[in-house]
Amino acid sequence: MLEKQVTKYLETLRDRHPIPLRVRLWNGSSVELDDAPQVELRVKDIGAARVLLKPSLSALGEAFVEGHVDVDGNIAEIISIAERLSLAGDEEKAAGRLPSWIARHTRKTDRKAIEYHYDVSNEFYASWLDSRMVYSCAYFPEGNEDLETAQRLKLDHICRKLMLAPGQKLLDLGCGWGAMVIHAAREYGVRAVGITLSTNQYELARERVREAGLEDRVEIRLQDYRDVPDGERFDRISSIGMFEHVGLKNLRVYFDRIHALLEPGGIVMNHGITSADIDNRSVGLGGGEFIDRYVFPDGELPHVSVAIRELSAAGLELTDAESLRRHYARTLSFWSSAFERDLDRLTALAGEKRARIWRVYLAGCAHAFAHGWINLYQLLAIKPKRTAEGAESPLPMSRAYMYR
Repeated sequence: MLEKQVTKYLETLRDRHPIPLRVRLWNGSSVELDDAPQVELRVKDIGAARVLLKPSLSALGEAFVEGHVDVDGNIAEIISIAERLSLAGDEEKAAGRLPSWIARHTRKTDRKAIEYHYDVSNEFYASWLDSRMVYSCAYFPEGNEDLETAQRLKLDHICRKLMLAPGQKLLDLGCGWGAMVIHAAREYGVRAVGITLSTNQYELARERVREAGLEDRVEIRLQDYRDVPDGERFDRISSIGMFEHVGLKNLRVYFDRIHALLEPGGIVMNHGITSADIDNRSVGLGGGEFIDRYVFPDGELPHVSVAIRELSAAGLELTDAESLRRHYARTLSFWSSAFERDLDRLTALAGEKRARIWRVYLAGCAHAFAHGWINLYQLLAIKPKRTAEGAESPLPMSRAYMYR
């Protein structure tokens, strides 16, 4: 019988790889994989038992999302135990999948993917983000800032790196709910255009611009980055948490477009998640498959070296690369904790299944960044201005200006 097979496997696992987990089977019996279990996993039906025999983050996540298993315990502990379960059976699974190169990333498919992820409801996101609704890695220079402060510091960090000044024209690719363009216009005096593919973001960003009294300086568009008119030019371009959606095969198209839209002597900041694997493999142990199915359809992460190669091939000159991996682990911990505190209301807002997806996703990503499975880089680049004297840069000779 399957329950005997599962029980025997769990007992063997306890002897080889003790894990602070209690597994309660559908027939009421239970097996403790450690003397002091911190988490209880309840297998609700016989079909889900097979997940325990060949565990992976994808299989375990799917069983939880679809309601075949339940778990009790701290969400961070749950994710850690899911990793240990997945590793116990097969160390090779840690490598992750190689990219398939078949994701189309057309304007239509990209918009559908963005709508799936972002158009849950603005109230849903507002419940666990900061007041500006900045849905990207915050910046913790001291390490003890609260989320609200760290997100403001992140916006300032980017604005300083871009050397924003009154009268400049800024393009923000994937503007979210408008935090960057509003901050840049209000605090640095620029004229800004923000583009997004999410209808919910577009509508609320426009409302926030009106409330800030910045309609004369900030424009929000529902627009694909490939459709920004050829004749437009910008002094500065920011892309914050957007290029994850571009697709590996479109990275050159993306950076070519940035190069075409940037004035000679202009500066661009690309702030985005990257793979820790040199071959662009997805998150291992099945985590990448879970994210692709439930969270970010068609999302693909390049290694930072690939991003640098493609931006360089497009004619941009890399001037600075900063890893914010630890900052994103901390950001996601804040988000996950806020989500857990408001779980009942978020479940009512988004439904049981979507709430389960986001619980796994936020805590899982915090774990992934903390353990170096993925990274986040701010890549600062320029479009040199060609003169008789050479390729002129708009930047000072040192990085000191970034930290004034």
